[in-house]
Amino acid sequence: MVACRLVALALTLGLAAPAGAQSKTVLLSTTTSTQDSGLLDVLVPLFEGKTGYTVKTISVGTGQALALAARGEADVTLAHAPALEKKYVAEGRMLNRRLVMYNDFVVIGPAADPAGLKGERSALAALKKIAAAGARFVSRGDRSGTHTLELALWKQAGVEPKAPWYIESGQGMGATLGIADDRKACTITDRATYLAFQKRVTLKVLVEGDRPLLNIYSVMEVNPANGPRVNAAGGKVLADFMLSPEVQHVIKTFGVDKYGQPLFVPIAGKKDEDF
Repeated sequence: MVACRLVALALTLGLAAPAGAQSKTVLLSTTTSTQDSGLLDVLVPLFEGKTGYTVKTISVGTGQALALAARGEADVTLAHAPALEKKYVAEGRMLNRRLVMYNDFVVIGPAADPAGLKGERSALAALKKIAAAGARFVSRGDRSGTHTLELALWKQAGVEPKAPWYIESGQGMGATLGIADDRKACTITDRATYLAFQKRVTLKVLVEGDRPLLNIYSVMEVNPANGPRVNAAGGKVLADFMLSPEVQHVIKTFGVDKYGQPLFVPIAGKKDEDF
């Protein structure tokens, strides 16, 4: 519901003025993790101060973020679902996909660890253990990048998750963490959001470090052919800004002072095959 209101607000702002007046406004559609982690709270003011543009952020699941851009309702997208992103690029809806940063996903759960996951190195083996034990698991269920990854992992594990132990929140990562905490359930989260929320929940990291849990973020410009109100010039300026040395340095150090470790690793100039 909150995400819907954010989308409606952003669209209202975007449609309230003629196209010519939009030249200094950039609509960024992005995943909730970039918002929940606090990274955008740093980067957006920096961008606005340096360029004179105003950024309107629509923070939803990656699937929704890309769909908005494909309909011409955003100017640039920052997402973390590589397979889905590449599909949109192949279709010509997104342009110039470039890697920005990465962190990783982790499997978290209650300290009691009902599925016996502690010490498990394989994400697929962990999901099999959760299913075998019937341990509660909360899924975002929102077509986000996190949800897309989770579904791919269940498929690779040969498990069809189902009620009553499998619960879909239909919400963003922060809200899903809260539900998992209340239900004493496991879930999959990006590490940045977990660190940002770790003082609000009692859930512990149980599985980490497996290659399938790598979480890569990319920035993509929106094809102006997607809609008459796409601010392609502004979108490109923001996309280029994300890859600039100054921003990559901010990303490299973001979170260190508060959490003792960076929440993201900058990777401008890298390619998918490098990972």
